[in-house]
Amino acid sequence: MTAPANATLPTIDTHIYPRGGLDILSRAEVAELADASAGGLHDLLRRCALAVLTSGSASDDPRAAQELYPDFDIQVHQQDRGVRIDLHHAPALAFVDGRIIRGVAELLAAVVRDLAYTAIELGADGARDLSSSGGITDAVFGLLRNARVLEPADPNLVVCWGGHSINREEYMYTKEVGYQLGLRGLDICTGCGPGAMKGPMKGATIAHAKQRHRRGRYIGVTEPGIIAAESPNPIVNHLVIMPDIEKRLEAFVRLGHGIVVFPGGVGTAEEILYLLGILLREENAGVPFPLVLTGPTASAPYFEQIDKFIRLTLGEAATARYTIITGDPVEVAQRMAVGVGKVREHRLAQRDSFFFNWSINIPLEYQRPFVPSHEAMAALDLHQGRKPHELAADLRRAFSGIVAGNVKEDGMRRIEQFGPFEIHGDPEMMASLDALLRAFVEQRRMKIAGDYKPCYRVVA
Repeated sequence: MTAPANATLPTIDTHIYPRGGLDILSRAEVAELADASAGGLHDLLRRCALAVLTSGSASDDPRAAQELYPDFDIQVHQQDRGVRIDLHHAPALAFVDGRIIRGVAELLAAVVRDLAYTAIELGADGARDLSSSGGITDAVFGLLRNARVLEPADPNLVVCWGGHSINREEYMYTKEVGYQLGLRGLDICTGCGPGAMKGPMKGATIAHAKQRHRRGRYIGVTEPGIIAAESPNPIVNHLVIMPDIEKRLEAFVRLGHGIVVFPGGVGTAEEILYLLGILLREENAGVPFPLVLTGPTASAPYFEQIDKFIRLTLGEAATARYTIITGDPVEVAQRMAVGVGKVREHRLAQRDSFFFNWSINIPLEYQRPFVPSHEAMAALDLHQGRKPHELAADLRRAFSGIVAGNVKEDGMRRIEQFGPFEIHGDPEMMASLDALLRAFVEQRRMKIAGDYKPCYRVVA
């Protein structure tokens, strides 16, 4: 190992031999990962690997790590004993006394594993059908199975959504909820980043230790466009990188047995609208899916505003699918435990698996990747009179576009080149949307640090 003297920050050159899974990569898969062509898979691998190696970063600028470590590179080599990963000018913060932190090494191996699988199985020459709803669901299943997060055990996985930019009181509340969930034997799945994605995992680790729950799962599900802005937190012990935001959202719904939503920004709003749009479909009316929106007592106005927006856009039927609880972590955990029990009963009755929710219907309009160009954002149909689940799909896309403009490198580049996205719709709906977004900005839910410059403009 060496520490190059010309680096801006301390760096290390080394190589590692990942454990588990990567010893069975084919030479074709390794060749895909070793492709160093400009803009090819190698560049994606480099960006995702750097995000993992800077785990715990307080920045949500996807370009920050690349600017701090411009000389970083990663190479994957096939050897008789498996795979060797070479790291050049790697951030020294990922090492202790010259040895890479074991958890970081595991997450790095997950990056290589998932990008290889996506390139081979979901690439242009892959056998997966990505043109049909069933084919996309099968692809999501394949990714999760390859990542070894599908376990045939009793339902106990709670997905926690919430913002990466939350205040201290809200963060401590997420830890307490995670602690109460952990005391009841429930595992945690989040978007893998900081803030409300880290807090529940941190709380659950203490509870699991007390309950001698020795195989606690802290699953982080992300995608290449977001991982650089929301670097995996150190508690994640199962990292999964889905190819795009739509497959990431489907993975949450297929994996989880219930969902807890903490305060957040546009990304959290996108997740709520995605789930409600699915649950509002007639085919899913009888599918139990516990959904609790919660935060400290001081966050009650935040949830009142979210609830008001949902009532205006999706109607009263949507509000019947969730419960709002503020200031009571115990009640949240108790309600979730009861809800997960009902999920178990339903899966038994329907002969559905415990580890993957096959029975819930997710239509193709929720699965097709949405590329938030200026034209696509302006063309969204945000008008009253549409079926709630159809309107929810376009509202979800609107929030997804704002997320891209805020923290995804491609989206940020579009905004810099062409200016803010324009979002058009009914005057009343646009007024409510504008008020919600303004509240997110005022509460500093859009960015962790610095003044926020809106990447959007709401037009009635």
